[in-house]
Amino acid sequence: MTENEPESILVVTPHPDDSESAAGGTIAKWCAEGKKVVLVVCTNGDKGTSDRSIKPADLAATREVETLNAAKAYGLAGVVFLRMKDQSLEDNDEFREKIVRQIRIHKPRLLLTIDPNRPYIRHRDHSMTGRVTLDAVFPYARDHVAYPEHLAEGIEPHKVQEVWLFRPEHPDHHVDVTEYFETRQNAFHSHVSQVGERSAERDERTRKRLADTGKNYGVELAEQFMRIDIGR
Repeated sequence: MTENEPESILVVTPHPDDSESAAGGTIAKWCAEGKKVVLVVCTNGDKGTSDRSIKPADLAATREVETLNAAKAYGLAGVVFLRMKDQSLEDNDEFREKIVRQIRIHKPRLLLTIDPNRPYIRHRDHSMTGRVTLDAVFPYARDHVAYPEHLAEGIEPHKVQEVWLFRPEHPDHHVDVTEYFETRQNAFHSHVSQVGERSAERDERTRKRLADTGKNYGVELAEQFMRIDIGR
């Protein structure tokens, strides 16, 4: 990057709305600061409903539109849809190659993804996304011998400098998102199929949750992460 180019960040999320719910204020802050933020959505979210009248294909199409609306609310530099089936993610070579490819194409200094290590019952796609993405960051995206077909396409290896994990088991880093609450909520509530229409009551519940986190760090509203420095 030249000095005039914005810092590059890649956000890798299991389902279309996961990053909004856990790190939406932080993403809004990055975009407002002029950073180049690209979102990679691993699954199409086609099973994310209890409504038996909705066809999976229709839901997947709806959720892509919702994600693009959220991207517009943030001002994201781009969105990549991997379109893997909901509830289908595995720690395998097919999935890993897709993530490595995006890391090498977008060359982020910082990558944000979900913590794979939370100990309670959770969606399996979450742990698979976090685990595969961490492996993709190191060593696969760095090493030229991994996926040599990328070299044949002109896609060079890349070393990510740091990783942030959202929904962390052991948070050690926070971001003050007080000034970005409105943008966060606009992006979050773009996912109408998942969270419903925006309301003052829902905004207040979210504000209280972020305020509870903020109290731990002496700020009004905060989101927290686990930060991994791999720059050396």
